[in-house]
Amino acid sequence: MAPPSPLLAVRGSDGTSLLGGPPTCEQHSAFERDARPSRCVTFSRDGTLFGWCNGHKVSVVKSSDGSTVSTFDLPKTSLLDFSPLNSILVTWQPYTKTQDSPQGEANLQLWDLQSGQLIKALYQKKVDNWCPSWSEDEKICVRSVNNELHFYENNDFNLISNKLHMQKVSDFLLSPGGQPSKVVVYVPGSKGAPSFVRLYQYPVLGGPTAALANKSFFKADRVNMQWNRRASAVLVTASTEVDKTGASYYGEQTLHYLAVNGETALVQLPKSGPIYDVAWSPNSSEFCVVYGFMPAKATVFNLKCDPVFDFGTGPRNAAYYSPQGHILVLAGFGNLRGQMEVWDVKKYKQVSKPQAPDATHFSWCPDGEHVVTATCSPRLRVSNGYKIWHYTGSVLHKWDAAAGSELWEVRWQSFPDGSFLERPIRYQAAPSDLGTTQAPPTQAYRPPALRHLPATPSTKLHEEEPPQNLRPSGEKSVSKSALKNQKKREAKKAAKQEAKPEPGPPSDPAPVSNSQSEPSSGDPETDKKIKNLKKKLKAIEELKDQQASGKVLQKNQLEKVQKEEQLLKELEELQIRQ
Repeated sequence: MAPPSPLLAVRGSDGTSLLGGPPTCEQHSAFERDARPSRCVTFSRDGTLFGWCNGHKVSVVKSSDGSTVSTFDLPKTSLLDFSPLNSILVTWQPYTKTQDSPQGEANLQLWDLQSGQLIKALYQKKVDNWCPSWSEDEKICVRSVNNELHFYENNDFNLISNKLHMQKVSDFLLSPGGQPSKVVVYVPGSKGAPSFVRLYQYPVLGGPTAALANKSFFKADRVNMQWNRRASAVLVTASTEVDKTGASYYGEQTLHYLAVNGETALVQLPKSGPIYDVAWSPNSSEFCVVYGFMPAKATVFNLKCDPVFDFGTGPRNAAYYSPQGHILVLAGFGNLRGQMEVWDVKKYKQVSKPQAPDATHFSWCPDGEHVVTATCSPRLRVSNGYKIWHYTGSVLHKWDAAAGSELWEVRWQSFPDGSFLERPIRYQAAPSDLGTTQAPPTQAYRPPALRHLPATPSTKLHEEEPPQNLRPSGEKSVSKSALKNQKKREAKKAAKQEAKPEPGPPSDPAPVSNSQSEPSSGDPETDKKIKNLKKKLKAIEELKDQQASGKVLQKNQLEKVQKEEQLLKELEELQIRQ
């Protein structure tokens, strides 16, 4: 039996409504629109339940027929969520103190959805990590309390089954899926010590050998951690608020990889600049990174952190994989003009290039065929509305907010993984009455006085790099100019090697030639210094060759190269003393 068409929840100043997904794009007949403005809306993990708070009460209904499951008298609720098996509803309201309760009231509440009874009331002052994290089977639940993690088992919140206490755990992420559950934690550095991320498997949380993987690094004010779907690896984006070199307004970012088998790596990015977005492929074996100063690069890496495909440069700052993983959208929202590039991931072929100007939200429909883009308030308070697209670039449905009203949020109905099968990719635009928004090819402006003359190649501010396949084929992929320079260097080396044996007599023994090439000063300390300096200069030459061939050098390697002149002066002074 085919799954139903996904619903779209729409929340705005005019109320909350449910919209039937494509191709109908009409109001859901079973759901009665709530005219009161809602503070929050959410679907359950499997999409069977829909909940919202309209400032008077919290309501939970069935998505299919709109029948009421539970209502709660919680007018101040700002956030709500469901546990994975729909047994518990979690509500959060801002923490406040009153004269009657100077300690404040417990603002995080766990409710039994079937009976409507309160299970547990907890204190959660900060909105960060407000919701407890469950494993898929609800056997384990974890929440952060005073810089340590509290673990609960089988939804028994009266007993803390386990704790993870470290110096100062500021962030954590529980692995997706069922048992065995894993958790990755971040501890910021202090007093000159580095920050670190550690990966544990529950319930082994204590002892020096408990961590499955450990990665430490400097330059981190905050991190963003992402598990892949198989829970076999984590990507950690470490960010600083300020770039002390002054190169970037966005601070400085680095990308780290940790696997449950203990492997860790720093993902080497060929272009310097900020990391805008990192996205795991649903197949869990690849990830896409959008990075570098504008125009930004986008590259797909494998689990060895080797580049697989480079999409070249372009105006983009976000990456979105379809739920089935067969399509990738590279987009430029925010301060960019909303250009989207839709790519067939298997063939690495571009499908379409639509444009959604002023969009503040993008999300894939669970069917892997449609997307929604929206302009929401308060990010933008004008031109609010949303569009439902087919990935080929056709606009299937469009809604604009009336004058004086605002759109706050749009959200697709959730579905379990595998509910919608992958369909063959189409390259021809889907039929639509609203047409497409494919951006027309732009041409350089030419003054009227020059338009009768033949066109000349325009000088661009940035040379755009074309896409290229980087799959390993025995050799590392480098540019044509780098290959040309590499061949020249190899030819010079070969010529030197051929010319070396000619001046010296062939019968000279090796020790004599060594003593002639490296004359002794009579002072063992001076000879030792000269030998070390030559060794360092030889290493610098090798690093320069690697840099010329296209390899990205690390910071400590670049510092070595910069010391070349200083080492040459020291060597010259020592040789003069001889």
